[in-house]
Amino acid sequence: MASDFQRSTVEPIDAEMTKLVKNLPTLKHERWIRRSLSTIVSMAGEKLDQLDWKILASSIEDMEKAFETFYPYRHVRKITIFGSARTSPERPEYKMAVDFAHRITQQGFMVMTGAGGGIMQAGNQGAGAEKSFGLNIQLPFEAESNPFIEGDKKLIKFKYFFTRKLFFLRESDALALFPGGFGTLDEAFESLTLSQTGKYGPAPLILIDCQGGNYWHDWNDFIQKQLLRRGLISPEDSNLYMITDNLEEACQAIANFYRIYHSSRYVGGKLVIRLNSELSEKDVDSLNQEFNDILTTGRIEKSQALAEESGDDTSYLPRLVLHFNQKNTGRLYQMIDRINQKGANILKLTHPEQK
Repeated sequence: MASDFQRSTVEPIDAEMTKLVKNLPTLKHERWIRRSLSTIVSMAGEKLDQLDWKILASSIEDMEKAFETFYPYRHVRKITIFGSARTSPERPEYKMAVDFAHRITQQGFMVMTGAGGGIMQAGNQGAGAEKSFGLNIQLPFEAESNPFIEGDKKLIKFKYFFTRKLFFLRESDALALFPGGFGTLDEAFESLTLSQTGKYGPAPLILIDCQGGNYWHDWNDFIQKQLLRRGLISPEDSNLYMITDNLEEACQAIANFYRIYHSSRYVGGKLVIRLNSELSEKDVDSLNQEFNDILTTGRIEKSQALAEESGDDTSYLPRLVLHFNQKNTGRLYQMIDRINQKGANILKLTHPEQK
């Protein structure tokens, strides 16, 4: 027989679940809500221990906080700044990160950092709290958020690294990496891996060092010597990132990426590239000639929104549709660059920061 405590705990949950299931047919995302609930119910019948459920519950709570925080800003492009937590304010890299964050917010973008010290603090300092997000992780040696984001409603405190990384990339329209330690290199390689495999982006990945610095050039020497020469990556993979010590160049590269290219998604096995402005037939023919090697079949075709995209916020934008081989991502980045060049005389985009 259930105790009074058990009944007082379970009965409100039962009532909420009954109400939710009853209202499912009227909810906008019924299919995905039902699928999520079904998965949890299925797991309840399996042999999971307390730690398993703790991980599941805590990760869902992490995501709930993040979804709620980012929702009002979902149509504004955001730039994530990665770099060492140990970089002091006297270092030139710190000052560059402050300057970069200020410049990119002046262009209309918002900034995201890990909310800690060093380069993260510089990013929030340069952007200002109003245009900043902080995605903090509680660590025994770096527990506090920096003073430029502490107390702001856009500061999110994560329990797990994996949920934090999920939102860094899910919400980012570009990544800017300054010199750092193991964590920064982890973020660089994971971002490149997800870009290369099509799980993130396409989006700019800018590696920034102080003027004359060799941090990223030495890193790139390793990439060329140990990865490219051994055939472990493709020559075109170098198009996934850019190294610079010039902030004007870095900011311009991000703005240019979204000049004509807007975003992309897969629909029924086809890659749909949304554009801020329609390309001419001549330009599309030129793309077909230059990038035929990345197609599995057919041609790159102009299109309006597909039937499956009805109700999409971008349904008014013109499209390019192609059967991309999902392998030569570096070449896809080259094609996006070419699209932006071909559209240079069509449009000067006033707000590249708007999704």
